[in-house]
Amino acid sequence: MAAVFFRSVSSPTGFGPAGRAADFVQVRDGAFRLAGRRFRFCGTNNYYLHYKSQRMTDSVLTDAAALGLRVVRCWGFLDGTPADGVVLQPEPFRYDEDGFEPLDHAVFRAGQLGLRLVIALTNNWSDFGGIPRYATWFSAEHDDFFHRHAIRECYRAWVTHVISRRNRYTGVPYNHEPAVMTWELANEPRCPSDPSGDTLVAWADEMSRYVRQLAPRQLVAVGDEGFHGRADTADYPASNQEGVVWHRLLRLPGIDYGTFHLHPQQWGEKSPGWGVRWIHDHFREAAVAGVPAVLEEFSWQDDGIARDTVYAAWTAAVEDADGDGDQFWLLTGRNDDGSHYPDYDGRRVIHPSATAALFAGHAGRMSRPGREFPSRPA
Repeated sequence: MAAVFFRSVSSPTGFGPAGRAADFVQVRDGAFRLAGRRFRFCGTNNYYLHYKSQRMTDSVLTDAAALGLRVVRCWGFLDGTPADGVVLQPEPFRYDEDGFEPLDHAVFRAGQLGLRLVIALTNNWSDFGGIPRYATWFSAEHDDFFHRHAIRECYRAWVTHVISRRNRYTGVPYNHEPAVMTWELANEPRCPSDPSGDTLVAWADEMSRYVRQLAPRQLVAVGDEGFHGRADTADYPASNQEGVVWHRLLRLPGIDYGTFHLHPQQWGEKSPGWGVRWIHDHFREAAVAGVPAVLEEFSWQDDGIARDTVYAAWTAAVEDADGDGDQFWLLTGRNDDGSHYPDYDGRRVIHPSATAALFAGHAGRMSRPGREFPSRPA
C-alpha cells in the first residue's frame, strides 16, 4: 500500500471545511443549486486524470479553472489491464490501493481550484476495461452486465469501494467530498438486446438507489446519451436500437438529473442544426419532468463547417434554452515534457486557443450571478 499523506483541502480558491452542507451542489425546484443560488455551468471532459502524472492532471485542471469552467467529468474505473502501469480493479473484488493515487490527486486538486468532478463508475466501451471487461471476467455477453447476479454484485462491490474510500491527500472519504459533484453509473450505457428499455431502466433504478445510500449528499446520474427509444422511427438517435429510453431514465427516483450527449457525425446526422434541435428537445423534456439536464459530451470534427462555428451555435442553444449545463469533449493539457497531449480523436481542445476562448466566454455567461430559477413546468 502506498504511503498516506493528508493535506488540507482549504485554500484561497477552494472549498471550506470538507463535508459542509453548503459546499455541495444540490438539486432543488428542477435546477442545480449551490449555497442557495442557481448553479449553471460550462464544463469539460478528460479521460486520463485517473492514471496520468500529477503534473499532467494539474495542467488540465488549472487550464479548466483559468477558462472559468466549473465542472470536469472524468473516469473512476480502470479494470483488468493496467494503463501506464496503473490499475484500480485488476480482477473481480480485488482493488489496487496504489492505483488510486492519481484519482486521489485529481480530487484533491479539483477541490483546491474550486472545481467540481463528475466521476463515471464504469464504461460501456472497452476503454480502461468497463462492461466488456466484466463480461470477460464472468464468461458473459455485454448485456449480461445489467441482469446477471454475479456481475451486478461485482459492480456494486466496486461502487462501494470507490465511493467509501478515504482520499490519501485530504483524509476525506470520497462520499464526504464537496469536489465530487456527481457519481455517474456508467459512461454511455446501452443494452441493445432489450429495445424496450426495461432492462437498462431496472438496472439504473437499482444502482442509483444504491449509490444514493452510499453518497446522500452527492448527485447521481446515469451517464447515458439521451437516445429517445422510439420504436416507430429508423432515425438512429431517436430510435430504440440501443435499449435506451431517455424520458424513463430521467424520471427514476434515484436519479438527480438527466444526461445527454451530442456526437452527430458518429450517429449519421450531418447537420449542425440537427444538434440545435437535439439540445432544445432535451432541455424541454427535462423541464417537463421537473429535473435539470446536462449536455455532458459534445463534439464536432471539421467537415465543411468549422468546429468553432458549430460550437458557437450549440452553446448559444444551451443558453437560449436556459440549460443547466454543458461539458465539451475534451480539454487536454500538457505532457510531462511540456508538449501538448496528442490529438488522438481530432476533438482535442487546448488552452490557449480560439476554441478555448469561445468556451471561456460561454462559461462566463453560464455562471453569471444574479439569475434565479426559471419558471419550470411541474
